[in-house]
Amino acid sequence: MSSPIGSRRNVKIFVLYLMENINYPLDFVTINDIVMQTDYIIYLDFAECFHQMVDDGLILVDDSRDEPYYYVSEKGRLVARELKSDILPSILDQSLRYALRYLDFKQRDVKSKCTSERMEDGRYKIECSLTEKGVVIYSTTLVVDTEERVEKMK
Repeated sequence: MSSPIGSRRNVKIFVLYLMENINYPLDFVTINDIVMQTDYIIYLDFAECFHQMVDDGLILVDDSRDEPYYYVSEKGRLVARELKSDILPSILDQSLRYALRYLDFKQRDVKSKCTSERMEDGRYKIECSLTEKGVVIYSTTLVVDTEERVEKMK
């Protein structure tokens, strides 16, 4: 099975592009989380490609902290810049937006919660909220007509 983005080469370009544009070292779990914000890459392809990029010197390791942090080398930056045109710009732009939002929410300790219940008339009520450090910063209630829409909105 391969990632929807295509070849492992595209997986590498995708990861390098995100890391280059974030432009500061990240731990492996965070890199995995930002890559998985969209469904363009499957985990097995990511994990295999990530370690290959480290071995090939495209991604460097900062071992000065409690756990390893990773950043893009100059060679990796060159690859990302020169080959990013192999992937649709809309995919790269959307993925970068999702990654930056994820990092912002993580830094601010923003958590999302979404619940749903079926109403007597067969429609569904969805309640969604965002909390920042335990304080509700956004809350909304919506009514939709199908369970499929509920799942998409969640």
